[in-house]
Amino acid sequence: MMKLNPRMFNISSKKPIPVDEFIEKILYEPKVGYYSSRNPFGKNGDFVTSPTISNLFSEIIAIWLISFWEKMERPKRFNFIELGPGDGSLTKVLLNTLKKFPEINKAIRIYLYERSEYLIRLQKKNIDNKNIKWINNYNSIKDGPVIFFGNEFFDAMPIKQFTYKNNKLLEKCYSVKNKFSINETFVECENNEIAKIKSFKTLKNLKFIEYPKKGFLELNPIMKKISELTGGILLIDYGYLNSKNSNTIQAVMNNKKISISEMFNNIGKVDITSLVNFSLLKEYFSKNNLKVKRIVFQRFFLERMGIFERAKILEKKMSSEQKKYMTETLNRLLGEKQMGKLFKVIFGFKYKKNKFLGFD
Repeated sequence: MMKLNPRMFNISSKKPIPVDEFIEKILYEPKVGYYSSRNPFGKNGDFVTSPTISNLFSEIIAIWLISFWEKMERPKRFNFIELGPGDGSLTKVLLNTLKKFPEINKAIRIYLYERSEYLIRLQKKNIDNKNIKWINNYNSIKDGPVIFFGNEFFDAMPIKQFTYKNNKLLEKCYSVKNKFSINETFVECENNEIAKIKSFKTLKNLKFIEYPKKGFLELNPIMKKISELTGGILLIDYGYLNSKNSNTIQAVMNNKKISISEMFNNIGKVDITSLVNFSLLKEYFSKNNLKVKRIVFQRFFLERMGIFERAKILEKKMSSEQKKYMTETLNRLLGEKQMGKLFKVIFGFKYKKNKFLGFD
């Protein structure tokens, strides 16, 4: 049994609340939700992301973007949309890198898709560029190919959880008791929900199922825009390839993982995520007529994109202290027991060509 003040998060006690709706409220509820009330990034926050660990990561993404633009025969209008841009670190480096390439710098239009008003203010403070546009939908993007990019975007989408009992599919929910207590419960699923889940080969033969319904709803207008204008979506996140039979929801506070009980004792103060099922994500892209490159480890992608070569160029002008720091950050990005293997890279696209840097 967990305790919180449900009224702060607009949580009703009238009926059980599905896991994804519950997490949605405690992460995004205006003013009190986790992402709506604080800066979670960096050493003084609850976690660090690749762009905040090293500018090299963001430089590599910029180079990949340039290579894709060239693969598309250098269109005069080109749209880049960062999904969940965090504190703006990646876009800031991207802008500085693109200045060195005048032709794409003139062609590109950069949009930041962000739900949190708090983080938008932080991003605007960190990014001093009047040409950047913040959006909450993609209706204003009407011409030119599109590239959507998200680093640790999909893992922040709350997931549904299901289990089988007596051959019936039940959805995990939370119910509010005695005003401040939250209990775990399971309810029978509606037929349309069952049909959706059973339509995925990736989810067959599982006893415990995680299904990113809200994540897929986020992807739908993105895939529609890619189909209309051509282009693709590049996602980098932590997750797995072979479907699991377990709960992957986890929480981080003060740059440390915490237990489930600690998580619920600190509602609104911790980041709550889940591991991304990349095989399911690939199947969803394919169902929506996007081609999908093979899923690769972050280490593979960054190595193929020349991160070591770029590091060697930079270290020529570095002090020994700076070299040491760069080595430490590279190890974090590439290490097998750190981000190198845990993080995966997937690219769904609609374009006549099939070979792109970082995957082949």
